[in-house]
Amino acid sequence: MPDKPIFPTPQDAEAAFYDAIEHGKLDQLMQVWAEDEEIVCVHPGGPRLTGYAAIRDVWRRIFEGGVKFRIRLSGQTAMQTPFSAVHTVIEHVSVRDDESQRAPVVATNVFVRGALGWRLVLHHASPAPPETLAEAPKILH
Repeated sequence: MPDKPIFPTPQDAEAAFYDAIEHGKLDQLMQVWAEDEEIVCVHPGGPRLTGYAAIRDVWRRIFEGGVKFRIRLSGQTAMQTPFSAVHTVIEHVSVRDDESQRAPVVATNVFVRGALGWRLVLHHASPAPPETLAEAPKILH
């Protein structure tokens, strides 16, 4: 495998993450993740997966299923410190070539900065309730 790319910003890492999903590229997808046993991935309705091997295995099975996804993002928010970033997005996920099958998903992506740039340490996605898609006022609670 070629050297891992360096993602200079968390936005670059996030763009590479979604691009790899849309193109079904497992190796490129896993290059975005930190190689750490503490990384976590939760798919909508799925269990909490921890560790590089477990996360890679699930993505491998998803891609081997042959479904090609199209993902459009909206409602992005970001909070960043020098060494961490938390992004929230609404993923508008559809099956490529069948836009009628779409599911909005609320996702949180957490990135950390290390010697090789920014890497993903958490992707947590949940089905979006209908009110999430409407513009709601921002309320602190």
